Amino acid sequence: MSTGRRGGQTEELPRVVVIGGGTGLSVLLRGLKQHPVYITAIVTVADDGGSSGRLRMEMDMLPPGDIRNVLTALADTEPLMEKVMQYRFSNGTGLVGHNLGNLLIAALNEITGDFVTAVKGLSRVLAVRGEVLPATTQLISLKAEMADGAIVTGESQIPLYGKPIKRVFLDPPDVVPLAEAVRAIAEADAILLGPGSLYTSIMPNLLVRKLFEEILASPAPKIYICNVMTQPGETDHFTASDHVRAMYEHVGRPFLDTIIVNTADVPDTVQEKYAEKGAAPVVCDLDKLTAFGLQVVTGALITYEDGLLRHDAEAVSRQVVALMKRKNEVKRPCHSQRRSKKS
Repeated sequence: MSTGRRGGQTEELPRVVVIGGGTGLSVLLRGLKQHPVYITAIVTVADDGGSSGRLRMEMDMLPPGDIRNVLTALADTEPLMEKVMQYRFSNGTGLVGHNLGNLLIAALNEITGDFVTAVKGLSRVLAVRGEVLPATTQLISLKAEMADGAIVTGESQIPLYGKPIKRVFLDPPDVVPLAEAVRAIAEADAILLGPGSLYTSIMPNLLVRKLFEEILASPAPKIYICNVMTQPGETDHFTASDHVRAMYEHVGRPFLDTIIVNTADVPDTVQEKYAEKGAAPVVCDLDKLTAFGLQVVTGALITYEDGLLRHDAEAVSRQVVALMKRKNEVKRPCHSQRRSKKS
């Protein structure tokens, strides 16, 4: 539990660790932060495209894009500040294509000499509700072995190859996780994965071996929030159970307790729009999910905004909080006991 202050009263808030990256994670966090929970977001740092990739290469720093999105989602600031964080320059020599929030993180990284300190500093400026941590502070590359045997390097390049993914892996393989991220998982009352790109946002975190070992050791409920649509170049034709199977194959064993899957129909007009890009609704194949031993939570969990299909952040967050309340009624070792065993 984390001590929080609500309505002038101090109370213990359950700790939720959310693991992933990309837009889907940010959408979820906007809903989850409205509930009485303390959020720690552990974010992938495998991005190598766009503004993040340029800053990574030119300034020898961790890519800031996914971190920026999460900070913005958890921020308790005026709407104008969100526009500032997400502003992308459309012209200017050297500036075009860069995101202002990324540049702010880069500047703070230079000023403080440390990426994590920079993120914490910006978190205070934005009045972030919770904590945002990179999975590791090492510069890593995500690589994929494709079905035809080719090796593709780079998170941004993998979905573009056009062949099914056999496996993804990190370079270097022996990545050291951020100690604060490991501790957050050890103290979690619930661990959420997703929503987000399966191979390029979720897998890079699970492939940090000691981070996954801590997830596996945790008695907290481990909940996967399945994507609503397949992702071209990553999860073409995947059902919900295919997402789970891919994770289990990569880490070598089952580890999830629950999967949350949308079962609301996607309107035909929306499906047609997504089909033009090669995406389709993810089918909830209930029999195969239950065969994995998973608790399956289903419902109408989608919304359609600005031409994009998204998770309904509030609906998903309500499901998560309800699961926590039920599962944490079961007695389990307290955090202080778990820490003493590790010391």
